Amino acid sequence: MKSITKKFVEFLKKEDGPTAVEYAVMLALIIVVCIAAITALGQTASQTFTDVNTGISGS
Repeated sequence: MKSITKKFVEFLKKEDGPTAVEYAVMLALIIVVCIAAITALGQTASQTFTDVNTGISGS
């Protein structure tokens, strides 16, 4: 366990890795993609439930 902790601390100390700003930009892009996917799936699901409701009511 100490070796994992030591490697993690060394990773955090390196300056050649991604910075906090780069992580923030990646997180923002991931959030935008997730929101777009949820919106698209939400509209599709809503239409499916409407079709099912119409089909049941019409019977």
